[in-house]
Amino acid sequence: MYSMPVSVQVENFTWDDTETDVTKVALSFYSGLFAYNGWNYLNFVIEELQDPVRNLPRAIAISCILVTVVYVLTNVAFYTTLSVPEVLGSEAVAVTFAERLYGGFAFLIPVFVAMSTFGGVNGILLTSSRLFYAGACEGQMPEILSMIQTNKMTPAPAVLAVALLSLIYLTSSDIFALINYTGFATWVSIGLAVFCLPWLRWKHPEWERPIKVHLIFPIVYIIATVFITIVPMIASPVETGIGIAIIMTGVPVYFIFVAWKNKPPVIQAMSAGFTNFLQKLLVVVPPKKKL
Repeated sequence: MYSMPVSVQVENFTWDDTETDVTKVALSFYSGLFAYNGWNYLNFVIEELQDPVRNLPRAIAISCILVTVVYVLTNVAFYTTLSVPEVLGSEAVAVTFAERLYGGFAFLIPVFVAMSTFGGVNGILLTSSRLFYAGACEGQMPEILSMIQTNKMTPAPAVLAVALLSLIYLTSSDIFALINYTGFATWVSIGLAVFCLPWLRWKHPEWERPIKVHLIFPIVYIIATVFITIVPMIASPVETGIGIAIIMTGVPVYFIFVAWKNKPPVIQAMSAGFTNFLQKLLVVVPPKKKL
């Protein structure tokens, strides 16, 4: 038995008071895309997939469709149960929704959210660390990040580096500011990566491509990326500037630890000593070079 009757409020599905400011719409994409960004991390672990040529496209297609359907139906459920003022005034819409429908069982929603968050963090640490590891193996990041743990065969230094950066980001309690900071950096990086697809198709059409997509998809993606990165620079210059600063912090790291080959002996000794210390501490070794 429900504690109170619930009415379906279909009048909330209207175009009344729709936001027309393009800059605000562009900023809102960061929050929306943040929720859907899980598909991107699957590409980072392609070496660990079984039959990636077959399974990677399937996994991305199935996950994107499934998540889209679930998210859309979730929002439909929210807006047919709660009024617009209730949604805007709630600190956690899902909790307010559960209190209206499930009564005493509403406590399950925060539990499920915590479980989902834990799973999301676990997935991001697993996949993002592989990005650091791959970059280090290609000589684009400090050598220590290319090393793997001798027993677990995992890139422990890269995982710890991602965890440390995550803890630094969490010093801010403003989730929307964090999304704007990382959103700009994330979509600039992804946009540039996708831009390489038509560029390499044009410059190197003879290369073998086990996974090949129609060019309309990267072109549309690049146009969308330009929109959600250029417009927020006008609408939110401070957050965008911080996002650019986050990206630029990698420049001195690259030049000091990677590009600078003729370091003074003292700096070389300090760098080698620090690397050896971390190797012993984490029990990691360089990966076997591919022949």
